[in-house]
Amino acid sequence: MMDIQTLLDEAAIKKLHIRYCRGVDRLDWDLVRSCYHPDGTDDHGSYKGGIEGFIAWAAAGLPRFESTTHFTGNQLVQVDSDSAWAEHYAVVFHRRPAAADAPAADLIANVRYVDHLERRDGEWRITKRVVLADSNKVDTIEGLWLGDNLQPSRRDRSDPSYAGLSAA
Repeated sequence: MMDIQTLLDEAAIKKLHIRYCRGVDRLDWDLVRSCYHPDGTDDHGSYKGGIEGFIAWAAAGLPRFESTTHFTGNQLVQVDSDSAWAEHYAVVFHRRPAAADAPAADLIANVRYVDHLERRDGEWRITKRVVLADSNKVDTIEGLWLGDNLQPSRRDRSDPSYAGLSAA
């Protein structure tokens, strides 16, 4: 039988991953940084190294997309005292704007984030992350389903979601 502390630890680790996704999608690098210990590493394939280098790499590349969306599904977490391992399944969408030589497109990948984490000073953070690609594809955009019916999201702290419950 699982004890309450293990359930709380699992919930904290799952929430940490969701915070990471939010940080990347909103280009909120302080939020992304808060998910890693300062000596943490990230392996995103074309980037392998420390967290500050990862943030610089992501901050240079992600703004070229109109939007990114990370949709998290299955999350498996195993806690062993102050260490943990986690595997988070996600579908990742990157909206590429139209260019002279290519139409707008969604770059879609099914990925898994495999993490080693540690609790230090009572806080869970990533010490090592590896991103694995299960599949990927490009979907060309042929018009917009919603048109201008919804308020557009923003990729910074001016996004209405940062207002929290006060926006309701």
